[in-house]
Parts: sequence; structure tokens; C-alpha cells
Amino acid sequence: MEKLRRLVIQIASTPPSQRFSALSPLQLSLIPLLSIASSIYNLALLIRHRLYYLGIFHKRRLPVPVLSVGNLTWGGNGKTPMVEFVARWLIDSGISPLILTRGYGGGDEAKMLQRHLHGTSAKVGVGANRAATAASFLERHGYLNFSDSTCSTKAFLSKKARTDSFSDKIGVAILDDGMQLWRDLEIIMVNGMMPWGNLELIPLGPLREPLAALGRADVVVIHHADLVAEQNIEAIESTVWKVSDSIPIFLTQMAPSYFLKAGNTSCVLSLRAIYDMIVLCVSAIGFPESFVQTILKMGPKHVDRLDFSDHHLFQAKDITIIRRRLKELESAYGMQPIVVVTEKDYDRAPDVLNHVNPYQALVLCSSMQILPREGRTEDNFKKFLRERLKSLSDSKIT
Repeated sequence: MEKLRRLVIQIASTPPSQRFSALSPLQLSLIPLLSIASSIYNLALLIRHRLYYLGIFHKRRLPVPVLSVGNLTWGGNGKTPMVEFVARWLIDSGISPLILTRGYGGGDEAKMLQRHLHGTSAKVGVGANRAATAASFLERHGYLNFSDSTCSTKAFLSKKARTDSFSDKIGVAILDDGMQLWRDLEIIMVNGMMPWGNLELIPLGPLREPLAALGRADVVVIHHADLVAEQNIEAIESTVWKVSDSIPIFLTQMAPSYFLKAGNTSCVLSLRAIYDMIVLCVSAIGFPESFVQTILKMGPKHVDRLDFSDHHLFQAKDITIIRRRLKELESAYGMQPIVVVTEKDYDRAPDVLNHVNPYQALVLCSSMQILPREGRTEDNFKKFLRERLKSLSDSKIT
């Protein structure tokens, strides 16, 4: 199954004009079947949207503003880092956010968010039915009634102490995608390194929705912009503005901060820990190329990689593959290699790396940053969110 997924991912990332030169005969033989499956998916998508439009399916409104972070393609778009970025901004503003996520693949993203936001006023709700999850959290913790002048955001923010009676009440819900809830503000993330793939719907391509869906975005964010050439950024902007020329576009990157030692996360190492070393990147994320490119920038002597499909749950056979590759690298270079994984991979299965002893295993920790571009800065981004949320109530978020 893992091999089949890799074959399909390569098909999805290959433009139609390059198929015969870039794809294997097996992959070419899969295209008709994938095309039929994509047509069925498209039909199901149209029916679903129609049912919502006719009111047969309902999007539930929450009593607090809902900010959605979504994407049009599978994996690697920076959704989870953006969710955390927005959550931290709200926390710093004195607002308690409720993060609603489905919890794919063992809940690695939810676990990472819970670990990063531990000790803050943020709540993380995990469940496929995000409307029911939201209702449970709102009942348990209460929420800010923005239409009530005695409980306005402005009054709330004027009291920064944690003893404030509103301090733990939910003020904004952050939706990690999903159609079950009404969305008041929508951020659509785009992977700058592979924005639209072959422009086909899944499974033939990476698109979960047609590009026309960009029109519902309040803001578009191009992720991994630091790893993309200027002309590619301009091409993505052009595509977005063809759908709607009024959509603001911002750029982001994942800025590496430090390494944690697997098995002892209290041990923090600088980014120079892998300088001039042999590194094996092991990942099961949506777009591993960005992870590998980030590691290459840190000056290792050699970088090898083992890529698994997004949210892959590591098995004993995977550990065998990893250990075999490590021994091959040690034999080839005469020095012990280091295993490096992402936080998402580590949070999914923290005990897995215990099985690579005696090789050292490190966890790369990064944070999202907004890159300035033509006057569009982090402050502008926060100002945009603040003004849009302000328009939803008579209150002011500062």
C-alpha cells in the first residue's frame, strides 16, 4: 500500500505534458482508473455542496466567531502551523481559542498542538464531528457573548490577569478545515513548492476542490515561500487573483528553532548539532521535500532520506528499513549518522525512535513566520485578522 501511495503521489505532482517522460509504465496504466475515481469524487463533491445549498445538510453556527484554516490540496500546506500561529495571536490578545481538529493518523497534529499550547488558555478539541466537539467544549468552558456590552472583547482585554472572570471562556473557534460549521473567516493555505500539482482532483491529482474554491477565501497564504523562486510565487499570485483580484496574499516559512533529543525532550540542542554530520531524514508528512531542504540548509556533510506517506504509523518493518539504511550510511562514510524527524512524526509515535539505538535521533522544532512582501508583513496579517473579526462583533481585539 505504501508503494502504491508513492506512485499515486508522483502521478499527482507530474504535469500532463510530462507524463510519458516522467512516469513508469505502471503509473501510466493507473491513470485511467484514477481518472474514473476522480470523476466519481467530483460528482460526490458537487452533490454534497448542492445538499448544503438546498439546506438538506446544515452548517451549524457557533455563538463565537469561527476562523477556518483550510487548503485545496493534500498535505504540506502548513495548516497546523497556521492554526498554532493564529491561536498564539489570540492568546496574546487575551482571547481563549478553541481549536477544532479531526485528529488524523493517530492525532499527531492534535498532540503537537496540545504540547505546544500547554499552559495557555487554548483548548484543543479532537473529533470527526467538529460541531458536536465544539458544543461540548462551549458547554464545559463557557464562551464570550460578543453582543453583550458587559462581556465585550474590549472589556475582557482591559483585564489581563488570569483571575479575570472571562479569561478561560472561549472567544474564537479555529477550525482545522471541515464543512460542518459556518465559517466567518477563511484562510486558505497553499504549498508554494507544489501549489496545484497536475490540476486534477484526487486521487488523480492533489486537488480536494477545484481552483474556483479559492474565491471563498478571505486571505490566501503561500507556505514554504522561502524555498520557492520568485517567478513561482508570482505565478501562484496570478492564479489566485484570476479567481478574485481582491484576495490578500501573504507568504510564510517554517523557521527552524532547535533540536530536541528523542527520548529526552528536555535536552535542547542548537541547529549546529548536525553541521558536517551524516543525516538521515525520516518523515511521514504531507510534503517531505520541504523538510529535507530545510535540513540541507544547516550544513550537514550528507543528507539521505526515507519518506513515508502522510500520517503513516510506523511498524516494526519500518524500523528495520531505517536501521538498515543507517548501517549503510555508517559503512559508506565511516561515521555514525544521525536520524532527524519532524515534531509531527515524533508526536505520532515517540517510542519508535528508541529502537534506532545506538544511533542518535533528533527532533527538528520549527515555528511559522510570515515573510514580508510588498508591504504585507506579520503586523499587516494580524491587523487584517483583527479587523475581520472586529467586523463580526461590536468589540475590538487588540
